[in-house]
Amino acid sequence: MGMVETNASRFAVVQIALPGRGLENAGVLLEEAASDRLHLRFRRDWETIAEGDEDREVLELLAADLELKAREMGARELLRHLEQDLSNTIRITDPEAVLVEDYGRALNRLYRQHVQAKVLEFRTHLPRYSLRVAAGKFLENEEVTEEGWVEAPEDLRPSPDLFVARIEGHSMEPLIPDGSLCVFRAGVVGSRQGRLVLVENLETGGNNRYTVKRYVSEKAAEEGGWRHTRIRLESLNPDYPSWDLDPDEEKYRIVAEFQRVLE
Repeated sequence: MGMVETNASRFAVVQIALPGRGLENAGVLLEEAASDRLHLRFRRDWETIAEGDEDREVLELLAADLELKAREMGARELLRHLEQDLSNTIRITDPEAVLVEDYGRALNRLYRQHVQAKVLEFRTHLPRYSLRVAAGKFLENEEVTEEGWVEAPEDLRPSPDLFVARIEGHSMEPLIPDGSLCVFRAGVVGSRQGRLVLVENLETGGNNRYTVKRYVSEKAAEEGGWRHTRIRLESLNPDYPSWDLDPDEEKYRIVAEFQRVLE
């Protein structure tokens, strides 16, 4: 694999001081120096920490206000302005240097490291499962316990069929880097053709029985419908093999469809 380009950047944590609560980390600002762009992510559980509707509305508008100011002023100037001119209620930490490969993933990682929002199940957060547990919960209807809850990005609407799991391996790079925390949707509605799916091989034991691949199938018509003549699981990374599955669907099952990488 080729070298991964990294960019020298800076980030700061936005903090709010509310009566009786002390300082609370509210969000993360990440500067993209080359373009003078600001990436930002804020918590969304304001109802749990605000003193009233008025305070909640002010806090809810904070991210939008900073995003607008960043477009007008540029990230560098806005960070300087915030360091000097914020009130006692809203402040930022001293900007720190950070190396970034992907700004979206870096922002999510920094947010998880520095901001601990209250878990609002299936409103702001999704459950995290091991792949084995996810297969049991969503395909065998087992009662299982989540390993924790992960806050979803604001543009992702949580629902009970979504879950988070960590994927190991390089076969789906660069889209899914090794060790990525990913969102999946249980079940694949409609055609699976060309979609990225989480597959469980029922003839293999251990963690090796689960894999994420692109699903490609060939079908032939027969009396009363059609049948699979070939099912292929494709790696996105050309350095890793793809392979055919036995068309006998009792030997494997589709657990979920890949949605996106969180970090």
